Amino acid sequence: MADTALVDPETGLTQAQLAARHGLRVAGERPSLAEYSRRLWSYRHFIAAYANAKLVASYSNAKLGQVWQVLTPLTNALVYYLIFGIVLAQNQIPNFIAYLTTGLFIFNFTQSAVLAGTQSISGNLGLIRALHFPRASLPLAATLTQFQQLLASMVVLVGIVLVTGEPITLKWLMVVPALLLQAVFNAGIVMLVARMGSKASDLKQVMPFILRTWMYGSGVLYSVSLFERLPGWATTVVQFNPMLVYIELARYSLLEQAPLLNESLTQLWLVGAAWAVLAGVGGFIYFWRGEQEYGRG
Repeated sequence: MADTALVDPETGLTQAQLAARHGLRVAGERPSLAEYSRRLWSYRHFIAAYANAKLVASYSNAKLGQVWQVLTPLTNALVYYLIFGIVLAQNQIPNFIAYLTTGLFIFNFTQSAVLAGTQSISGNLGLIRALHFPRASLPLAATLTQFQQLLASMVVLVGIVLVTGEPITLKWLMVVPALLLQAVFNAGIVMLVARMGSKASDLKQVMPFILRTWMYGSGVLYSVSLFERLPGWATTVVQFNPMLVYIELARYSLLEQAPLLNESLTQLWLVGAAWAVLAGVGGFIYFWRGEQEYGRG
């Protein structure tokens, strides 16, 4: 009886066959990965505009406005220098000020992107339920917003590096591909935590502790040579920490005598590229697989 009800008496076709004939699909059905990528590319202008709007809005209530893009990283660098450079006397590192600020700014790029990405879906449910668009646009916009802030931070960092006596060399050009690799890595991680955050609202409470632990394990605030005191296997694990890799690439590019845990520049680039591909592709596929779930419930 149930099977008969599914057949159209005029055409003799089932509902599924009728839907296929007229090109109908299930509402909210997840498109193929290739089709999803194509749709996402077509929304690139929306992603850029949305990211820029979020950046402007984040400073709209401050009297100094977007000047805080420069003041915030500069203030953070000053506070950490007072603690680690003066109080804890870490200044045995050549040009510790530049060493410290490079690590801080590079790590902050990932930290800020991940924190924003955690709520990129759960914090935009109204938009998701009102409009139809590839949901990956939101975590990618969050990454782009933080990349724009990084560019302002890099202006401050270059000034600090020059003022503290570092010469301009051709190695400085290497910081560009290093930041691009980190941006791809960030995009993948942000899409990963965006899907996780859409299911577990408590993730935004836990993430600051995870990121703080990650910062302490990435040699941001002290010499990476301290990791050499760890057992051999632990030192090897730290060497493949993606944040340590991107920080060391930036330090190698901008500083003349920065201590490095990874002495092989080739290894640094290979590991940095591998993390970018793994996180970027893996995070995108993981997010795409949950596309039909976002905004429901």
